[in-house]
Amino acid sequence: MSKDVQLTDEGLAQGLQTRHTRMIAIGGAIGVGLFLGSGAGIEVAGPSLILAYALVGAFIFVVMRALGELLLYRPVSGSFADYAREFLGPACGFVTGWGYWITWGLIGMTEITAAGIFVKFWFPGFPQWITALIALVVLVLLNLAKVGVFGEAEFWFASIKIVAILGLIAGGLTVILFGLGPAGGSATFSNLFALDVPGTAGGFLPFGVLGFLLAIQIAVFSYQGSELVGMTAVETKDRERAIPKAINSVPLRIVLFYLGSLAVLMSVVPWPQFNSEDSPFVQALTQIGVPAAAGILNFVVLTSALSSCSAGALYSNARLLKRLADDGMAPRRFGALNANRVPAAGVLASGSFMLFGVVLNAVVPEQAFEYLLAICSLAALWTWGVILACHIAYRRKVKAGQRPASPYQLPAAGVLAPAGIVFLATVVVLMAFDESARIALFALPLWAALLAAGYFLSRRFNPRHAEFEQKSERDEQYARRQLQRNAEVTTADPG
Repeated sequence: MSKDVQLTDEGLAQGLQTRHTRMIAIGGAIGVGLFLGSGAGIEVAGPSLILAYALVGAFIFVVMRALGELLLYRPVSGSFADYAREFLGPACGFVTGWGYWITWGLIGMTEITAAGIFVKFWFPGFPQWITALIALVVLVLLNLAKVGVFGEAEFWFASIKIVAILGLIAGGLTVILFGLGPAGGSATFSNLFALDVPGTAGGFLPFGVLGFLLAIQIAVFSYQGSELVGMTAVETKDRERAIPKAINSVPLRIVLFYLGSLAVLMSVVPWPQFNSEDSPFVQALTQIGVPAAAGILNFVVLTSALSSCSAGALYSNARLLKRLADDGMAPRRFGALNANRVPAAGVLASGSFMLFGVVLNAVVPEQAFEYLLAICSLAALWTWGVILACHIAYRRKVKAGQRPASPYQLPAAGVLAPAGIVFLATVVVLMAFDESARIALFALPLWAALLAAGYFLSRRFNPRHAEFEQKSERDEQYARRQLQRNAEVTTADPG
């Protein structure tokens, strides 16, 4: 470990640069859902999918600003569980911590499953489970290296996605403005408002308000992983500057990468030609005249899946498991760091959990992705809801003088944070009208019951559970020290 690398209070190395943090934020916000799932959204909503992405994106920015405020109040690894415990109580902290760890483990299984599927594009006869296993081993080794190596890999993973989308937008605009390529004769922005579409009302809302509402829950899951920037806070150099910069760039990313790409897609190719079975990006690139469009996009989506798995299911989960171990909610060994100042036991445990995904790919390769995706579908809503609930509770304590104010704040928090929770609850209701998403609602009571049972069993049989319950007093002590320091600074420099 280099002498110029600073360590956090938890012993982790602050090896992530500002560019790493920014790219992790971008990579987290651009997932496989945009490249593959947007076809289903276009099928049910037409051009109004753009409006659905804009609406969801606005609430994502609210969540990210709320998260940023918490992160600069008290940066911690495994922040979601720690804030939930501090502001919502030990039971919520336990459920959030283990629920988030299990959920990202399952999401990681979907990503290595997706990798197996994508590799079949080039090697149809190659066993899907072997690809999943190779991907998992490589990503585990990557996460055992210095955190800067992980950051560099995520930087380039995100760069591939950005270049692909910017290339599509640039190529699409060229076709639209100059009439070049196979689609030159029909490519026009007026395709977004076409009235003569059989079987629809036509226009920007061809399936009416209902189609737009159904598209909202599709858009939600495309943004899953946006909160991963919060897991990098502790290990980011100059976080007081890097974290706000990464979060403040969210609106521009949403406008450019989501709204811009979708508008160009449906202008180059009339939207009725898209369907849920094929990626609209492949169709658009083909119409623009890009050779080997399917192969190029397949490579982009493969790197996107690997990036998500590495950042969420391994990097984030290892830090979360370390936090749970430090809090007494997991065996102490998971809090240990290797020579690279990485929670190696947490990385290995998280990777071992994903071996179930490899087994699933060997036993039921055709159904593995659908099974796992259905189980994970509520993860984003739960995570974002917890962040907003913690933020509301934090602001109440700040108002009561029990917590120091964060230097980075959510504007109009008294309105926007509760509105965000109402919006997320509305999306859950909308899921009931989507047959493919309804299975997640059926699984929710069982999921909640298992996590609640885990908490009560921990209280009964875990000898370290008392440490977890006592953390609240440590939070109060930390807050009192911060308030005292702030008062001393104000007294010393009244101007």
